[in-house]
Amino acid sequence: MSMGIPLVRMLEYVLEENHMKIRFVNTAIQTTLSLVVVAFVSGCASGVRNPSGVPVTEMQADERGFVAGLGIESQDMVAVTDKMARSLSNTHEINNFNGTPRIVLDPIINNTRFPIQQDMFLTRMRALLNSRTEGKMRFLARERMDALHQERDMKRSGEYTSTTDPNVQEFKGADFFLTGKLDGQTTRTSAGTSDYILYSFQLIDARTSEILWEDFAEMKKQGQEDASYR
Repeated sequence: MSMGIPLVRMLEYVLEENHMKIRFVNTAIQTTLSLVVVAFVSGCASGVRNPSGVPVTEMQADERGFVAGLGIESQDMVAVTDKMARSLSNTHEINNFNGTPRIVLDPIINNTRFPIQQDMFLTRMRALLNSRTEGKMRFLARERMDALHQERDMKRSGEYTSTTDPNVQEFKGADFFLTGKLDGQTTRTSAGTSDYILYSFQLIDARTSEILWEDFAEMKKQGQEDASYR
């Protein structure tokens, strides 16, 4: 009996130790699962609100993301070009034109401090008008004239076939020029920087130089840090 008691105590000690190990393992498993859930939720959350740990976040062009500055952003371009395209498509000169007006894009003047691809404004406006007005107006591809002249010359020389007479001049002249200007004003103080940008667009009569339509949008941003625009 004297040897049985230590043996019983030893068994109790072993069982208690194993029970503690099991509880430790269970706790570790629960902790690991909690961390996995938190990481999964963080990864699925919008990068706009919580960019930490998210290397790339796909967004809509009209969304303001967590990488932003005081300059012209994609959401500004979308808002401005949407407004300008709607305004231009409803103008009297377009709706009451005798025939189909031919329009040439004239490069935008950028007077702001931001080195952006300013002609993206006109490119997006043209795409919107071409896709939504069902032939209400036509845009001339003047930026492709080198390729067009080469194609015409090859047809005239007989090296390319042609379904029409290549000797007939068929390049269209412009009825209107669509252009614009970006003007900016910057204020800097110890509290931060403020930028105001005025976006203005005009439809100009190619024959008389008259501005037949004009519209504008304006935006102001303030902040302590600025972004680098390329």
